[in-house]
Amino acid sequence: MFEATAILVVGLCLLVWSADRLVYGAAAIARNVGISPLVIGMTILAMGSSAPEMVVSATAALSGKTDTAVGNVLGSNIANIALILGVTALIKPLAISSGILRRELPLMLGVTLLAGAILWNNYLSFFEGVLLAVFFAGFLLLMMKFGRESGEEDPMLAEQESEIPEGVSNVSAGIWVVVGLVLLIFSADMVVDSAVIIAKAFGMSDLVIGLTIVAVGTSLPELAASIAGVMKGEDDLAVGNIIGSNIFNILAVMGIPGILAPSAINPLAMDRDFYVMLALSVLLFLFAVGKARTINRWEGIALLVCFVGYQGYLFSHLAA
Repeated sequence: MFEATAILVVGLCLLVWSADRLVYGAAAIARNVGISPLVIGMTILAMGSSAPEMVVSATAALSGKTDTAVGNVLGSNIANIALILGVTALIKPLAISSGILRRELPLMLGVTLLAGAILWNNYLSFFEGVLLAVFFAGFLLLMMKFGRESGEEDPMLAEQESEIPEGVSNVSAGIWVVVGLVLLIFSADMVVDSAVIIAKAFGMSDLVIGLTIVAVGTSLPELAASIAGVMKGEDDLAVGNIIGSNIFNILAVMGIPGILAPSAINPLAMDRDFYVMLALSVLLFLFAVGKARTINRWEGIALLVCFVGYQGYLFSHLAA
C-alpha cells in the first residue's frame, strides 16, 4: 500500500512535469516554423494543461477502466472550478476583461449540457466518442475565429503570447517533445496502475478513484498555471485556463474512452457527479458575467467549501 502511494505521487509529479515539457517544446517548434502566436496560444498552450487528463484517460480506457476515465473528466472539471479557482481567488480576486472569455463561458455551459446528454443512458458509445472528437475540432476552429475577431488588444491573447518560449532551437525543442511524450505515457501508466491498487485496498469504486485522487492529480497543471498567472497579474489567462480545460476535458478527454473502449458507465456519474459539475459551471458563469465581472475572495471561499463538501461526501461513500 505504501509502495503504491509512493508510485502514485511520483507518477503525478512526472505527469505534470512531462506535460509542461511537451507543451514547451511543441510551442517552441511552432513559433520557429512561423505559426502565428494566436494559433499557438489557442491550440497548443490551451490544450497543454489537459494533456495529463488525455493520456490518463486513454491509459485507463485501454485497461478496461472506463469509469475511471469518465470520473477523471467529471472530477477534473469539478476540481478546476471549485478547488483551483477557489484557491486562486483567495490569493487575489480575479478580474475578467477578455471578450474571448465572455464568449467561452456560454460554450462551456453548452458543452457541459452535452456531457449530460451523452451520460444520460449510462453508456459511452463509439459514435459518441467520435461525435465529441468532431465537436472538439470545431471548437478549436471557433476559438481561433474568436481570437482573430477580438484582435491583438484582447488581454488574454497578449497574456498567452507572453507564455510562448522564444530563442529555443528546433533540436532542443524536439528533445523536449520526445522526452515529454515518453514520460507522459510512462507516468500515466504509473498513475493508473497505482490508483487501481489503492482503490482496491480502500474498497473504492473505479468511478470514485477517478473523481478524487486521479482527478485532483491531473488538475495540478491548471493549479500551477492559474496561480502563476494571477501572481503575474494575468487574471484572464488564469480563468481562461480553467474554462478551456473544462471544455477540452469533455470534448477531447471524454471522447477518448468512447473511441477506445465503449462501455457501460456507473449510473452515479450521471445521477450525482454530472449535476455537481453542472451546478459549479453555472456558478462560475454567474460570478464571471455579473456586474462586477470578478471572482472575489468570498466567492473563492464558497467554491472551496463546495469542493471540500463534495470530496467529503465521496470519501464517505467510497464504494459508490
